[in-house]
Amino acid sequence: MTEFKHCTIATRESPLAMWQALHVQALLKKQYPGAAVEILGMTTRGDQILDRTLSKVGGKGLFVKELETAMINGEADLAVHSLKDVPMELPEGFVLAAVSEREDPRDAFVSPKYETLESMPAGSIVGTASLRRELMLRAKFPHLVVKSIRGNVGTRLAKLDRGEFDALVMAGAGLKRLELSERIREFLDPSLSLPSPGQGALGIEVRADRKDLVEALAFINDPVTRACTAAERAVSRALGGSCQVPLAAYAIMDNGDFWLRAHVGDHRTGEMISAQKRGDIKDHLQIASDVVADLRAQGADALLNRVLCETAQPAAS
Repeated sequence: MTEFKHCTIATRESPLAMWQALHVQALLKKQYPGAAVEILGMTTRGDQILDRTLSKVGGKGLFVKELETAMINGEADLAVHSLKDVPMELPEGFVLAAVSEREDPRDAFVSPKYETLESMPAGSIVGTASLRRELMLRAKFPHLVVKSIRGNVGTRLAKLDRGEFDALVMAGAGLKRLELSERIREFLDPSLSLPSPGQGALGIEVRADRKDLVEALAFINDPVTRACTAAERAVSRALGGSCQVPLAAYAIMDNGDFWLRAHVGDHRTGEMISAQKRGDIKDHLQIASDVVADLRAQGADALLNRVLCETAQPAAS
């Protein structure tokens, strides 16, 4: 292996994204003492467009394109992402060099007024930034008013504190990483709110021709998290997974079994189709394929096509 001496990490400039980049920087410096590891903060289109939902302006790719351009131009060597924000199909010429051990992937309930999601009275306003959570809320708490919310973690919490919402449902991992755990009233069990593909894990993206970096980053890769998130992302990829599709997929090791659960639905009505399968972790991609087949047999394609057709709007130019 070529000696690892220097690299530049491209990252979004939000506090959470910067925490993630600093975390990887610390790992690299510990593994390779003396190496120079710099951080290049960038603003993406996803950070700039805050008045519309991601499903209406182009989806997950809005958070990564500028970082990939920096790598193509030689301004950066790698990019650190929340894996749940990484498009299911990477552009040609890029690979995920490593997937880190997962932080707590559960959704969190945040409210200054109520102890639990179940205790909220009819008509209470709950904010969320994803169609997946909208689907869960409308399916299981039809008496609540669900509204979309955009912005980074701090922006969303500020809107909550101003009284624009009675509660938020958001990724618990981000709150924990930003040392905001005290804002969490409860974690939502996956049986109630199944996580998004890749939620809680970090993905490190590099150019496919940088074999030196793939080798240098191998120590960060967690094989179990990699297999779990690969299966989750395979389900999403097969069903057109993006911010435009209300989809959850979550895999864990459970008493020696690889257990994958997934569902899709209509976030406007709460209609939901679910599937799950257990097996051996070495068969994680086949298990994902079987779960997709089960969902399709129940009508997943027709349901998602209806959602896409009825909610589609042109992306911003």
